[in-house]
Amino acid sequence: MGMNETFKAIADPIRRDILQMLKSGKKSAGEIAEHFNLTGATVSYHLSKLKSADLIAEEKYKNFIYYEINASVFEEVIVWLYSLGKE
Repeated sequence: MGMNETFKAIADPIRRDILQMLKSGKKSAGEIAEHFNLTGATVSYHLSKLKSADLIAEEKYKNFIYYEINASVFEEVIVWLYSLGKE
């Protein structure tokens, strides 16, 4: 994935809140949805945007899908941002 998709995905405050939640570990879509006053479809939309930007990964277990943060993408962004300050 490219930087553009990453920055578009994290531009939304709901998606940033989801990422913040996932810092503490894997969560199901239902667990994530409990924290927001949004429809399940809206939460699913935000999760799909994060997933398409490769910011989260999903793991299926029985009837549930668990989401977790993909830290490697953030590391790439940090390295790129850091490189802007170097001469």
